[in-house]
Amino acid sequence: AVPKIFSSGLDITEMCGKSTEHYAEFWRAVQEMWLRLYGSNMVTVAAVNGSSPAGGCLVALSCDYRIMVENPKFSIGLNEAQLGIVAPFWFKDTFVNVVGHRVAERCLQLGSLLPAPEAHRFGLVDELVPEEKLQEKAAAVMAQWLALPDHARQLTKSMMRKVVLDRLVAHREDDIENFIRFISKESIQKSLRMYMEMLKKKKS
Repeated sequence: AVPKIFSSGLDITEMCGKSTEHYAEFWRAVQEMWLRLYGSNMVTVAAVNGSSPAGGCLVALSCDYRIMVENPKFSIGLNEAQLGIVAPFWFKDTFVNVVGHRVAERCLQLGSLLPAPEAHRFGLVDELVPEEKLQEKAAAVMAQWLALPDHARQLTKSMMRKVVLDRLVAHREDDIENFIRFISKESIQKSLRMYMEMLKKKKS
């Protein structure tokens, strides 16, 4: 609902100053979102109408195809490192599967937010279009994918994504514990508070 933003990612206020029970519930919900979207047998097309950092980038990465507005002011990427956070292994795996190991390694270490043209060059998004053409193009791509025999497409998608999905399912509780342990550290809480202060100053 916010112009120029596809998704601004996870709500940082949910990760700051809360109980361990809250963190566990929150992280389980994030896992569930990804498992459902990345594992969906439906055709999913991300119409990226603006900037898409961190969790927003994960949503786009989890789709079958990504179309972004060709505006260099809009950026996309897993910028967790800038907040002092480490992207979880399943964020990383999803990213590697889209852009390749070297680009993913560099971008994750730097917490890079790539402007739309650069994101396209690295394969993070599949296509760039003028803003007024975004929905039309997304519908056309969707129609192209839906024209295929659905059973074959679904089985192929499942085959391609199964290893990554299974890895989180097998280590789901460990991943939640790691998140709680990490996010509860005072140094991480301090980084998040500083980041939220910075965002408040930007708004004002």
